[in-house]
Amino acid sequence: MLSRTLLCLAVLNVSTPLLADTVWLKNGDRLSGKIKVFDGGKLLIQTDYAGAIPIDWKQVKTLESDQELLVKQDAYVGEKAKSLKAAEDGKVILANGEAPKIVELASIQQIVKPKPLIEDFVWKGNVDVALDYKRADKDTDDYDIDLKTSARHGAWRHNAEASYNREAQNDVVTTNNWNAEYALDHFIDEHWYWQGRLNYTRDRIEDISRQRTVGTGPGYQFWDDELGAFSLGSLLNRTDYEYSDGGKSNFYSLAMKWDYNRYLVGKTVSIFTNGELGKPLGGDSDYSLDAEIGLRYKVTEWASLNLKAEKDLIGSSSGKDNALNKTRYTAGFGVMW
Repeated sequence: MLSRTLLCLAVLNVSTPLLADTVWLKNGDRLSGKIKVFDGGKLLIQTDYAGAIPIDWKQVKTLESDQELLVKQDAYVGEKAKSLKAAEDGKVILANGEAPKIVELASIQQIVKPKPLIEDFVWKGNVDVALDYKRADKDTDDYDIDLKTSARHGAWRHNAEASYNREAQNDVVTTNNWNAEYALDHFIDEHWYWQGRLNYTRDRIEDISRQRTVGTGPGYQFWDDELGAFSLGSLLNRTDYEYSDGGKSNFYSLAMKWDYNRYLVGKTVSIFTNGELGKPLGGDSDYSLDAEIGLRYKVTEWASLNLKAEKDLIGSSSGKDNALNKTRYTAGFGVMW
């Protein structure tokens, strides 16, 4: 009798599915998995059978989840729900003990996992490292390290970037520079934001030894979710140069920035590009371009391989020789979060 009881319990445990979130669609389909995030009009659900699936929020009829989730109906205020329960079409129940609340799906702007301190805090970024050692007629050592990260809370987003590049041939250093940038975005609504930026570059080899740029201007965020982001910004900049011989100069310029990344193949491969195109104000016809494009392949949840092409250009629309025209190709590894 005891053995039969144990057998029945074992069969029951095997046959009972693990708790999973469920999403019902307007076309009658139903998806089961784990809700990761809803942002930018896309609900991302992680499944065992098809990986991460993005769902258009307008196609969702209702949903349920046993996770504790933060449901935000505007950019500033969110309500923490112990679980979500299915409701009638176009609605969901926020279950909080004895006080459940029914809300319209159309009124929800974001669903995220609450953080321990700042509940709607979203932090992401990556560090890429490329190393090149060549032993031939010319021994070459090349180091390239890049950091990019952003953190958002409510209507504010903090962006930070840093890079270091050093190259030596036959023990003679030919490239040695580093760059750091901080930008603060304040979102006016879901898409429009205003940015303030500070950029500093230190070069120990080139004639321009120090470069400081302060800028401000509006930007537009097309989307920013678990599957990627795309934004365009315009800036009015003041740039100060310090030369290796002690000279100084400064000028004002207009610039356009872009930042695009998108996951492909079930969040395994991503394509990214970012950069800035600038034009000094006044009679000078020179322009500058600083851009990169690349691919990143996720080996694990946090480790990745990457291929990048970087372009630095200072040119002239009048046909004069370029003061700078450099293209670099790198392959390396990195971590991401």
